Amino acid sequence: MLKQYATVFRRLMILADLCLGTVAFFLGYFIRDRMDGKMGGLAPLESYIIFLPLLLIFWGCSLYFFRMYTSFRLKSIWEVLWTIVKAITVSFWLFGTITYLFKLVNISRAWIVLVFSIMGILLVIEKTIFILLFRSLRRKGFNFRNILIVGSGTRAQNFIRQIQHNREFGLQVLGIVDEDGPEIDSEVCGCKVIGKINDIPEILNENAIDHVFFIVPRSKLDSIEVAILHCETVGVAVSLAVDLFELQFTRAKESNILGLPVITFESASDKIWQLLFKRLADIVLSVIALCIIYPFYVLIALVIKMTSKGPVYFIQTRCGLQGRPFSLYKFRTMEEGAEAKLQELLALNEMRGPAFKLKDDPRVTKIGKILRKTSLDELPQLWNVLKGEMSLVGPRPPLPKEVEQYDHWHRRRLSMRPGITCLWQISGRNNISDFNEWMNLDLEYIDNWSLGLDFKILLKTIPVVLFGVGAR
Repeated sequence: MLKQYATVFRRLMILADLCLGTVAFFLGYFIRDRMDGKMGGLAPLESYIIFLPLLLIFWGCSLYFFRMYTSFRLKSIWEVLWTIVKAITVSFWLFGTITYLFKLVNISRAWIVLVFSIMGILLVIEKTIFILLFRSLRRKGFNFRNILIVGSGTRAQNFIRQIQHNREFGLQVLGIVDEDGPEIDSEVCGCKVIGKINDIPEILNENAIDHVFFIVPRSKLDSIEVAILHCETVGVAVSLAVDLFELQFTRAKESNILGLPVITFESASDKIWQLLFKRLADIVLSVIALCIIYPFYVLIALVIKMTSKGPVYFIQTRCGLQGRPFSLYKFRTMEEGAEAKLQELLALNEMRGPAFKLKDDPRVTKIGKILRKTSLDELPQLWNVLKGEMSLVGPRPPLPKEVEQYDHWHRRRLSMRPGITCLWQISGRNNISDFNEWMNLDLEYIDNWSLGLDFKILLKTIPVVLFGVGAR
């Protein structure tokens, strides 16, 4: 999975550089065509456009040959600048040689110089921005995947060192688990030993873990089966190191992460391009929605403020991807101090399981009932979508105290980013009183996820909002 993300990033970088090359091609033409003096105007653009594919091939191959896209985020700015200079020199020489050999007298030499100069400037700006951005994000702790390493032997230590020297993969070792290794609270390669193999369920419950790496000797393979099955149950990705033998001539065929052959078991979707498109769609659609509903949004806020005491927004801590806590925004639908009165109503809970649901909740205001009936109280969550804490479609984000009461198989619903709407939302959510039935709907969504399914759920959400189907 991690290697796939790196491949997607590399391809996006190549595409971006080719787009910059196209911009430089046309910009160079229009600048050269408008130059005054003895040089005069250029031949029609149609006679130049046929050389665009050739220029992009030379340019792209030169960058790739000089390893521009290998461990890009580890490179210094000066290394990147030197790579660009080498790529420009080679591609300029190749392109110039072609025009000379085929006696292309209609091609302006000044235009060629302009194109490659503009291309170099654009690339320097682009790469500098990317390098500074990535460094800033890493310093602030963004875009890291928390991993747990099971094992503390030489192989595990080598893997930890690789992680520490390859920051561009965005891996952060949360801790080490080992049965017969160092004492708990001791350190291995700067990483803390936080438990034994039997402690893995508790560690996963108490921490936001994205991936567990089992790097254990052959003699311990039998003892880790229960732990791997638990990871599968709760929806956490597992990689098992398979470099168990000193092979001299053969190579492992399994996926390879930082030089470590692994077999990866993952319950979440691995449709990288679709997931990327889903995130882009979340951003675009939420921005469009906020712009369209802005007057209505302000009106709801004013009505809430005028009809009851308390703030406009209800802000509550919820659990996101793999249990990460975040602040969820909703329009307030209850009277002030409603949370403090919850204990008095727990005996009336109509939902079997950790979640709370009450048909005629006395804490809900008159305006709140309307907002809940039409799901309009969820509109502020568009800000959560923009921040990347939620998606438009996904399992609803639970409360931390609900997650604490989950059975192990319930936790797998946290393996996908939570959403504003979901299968539960469009399946008459208030007609469902069994918590396990709700969880099964979320797991059905995760197991069958696709962009098409998201689109169907969004379409079916419209009548739920307009007519309050299944809501109260």
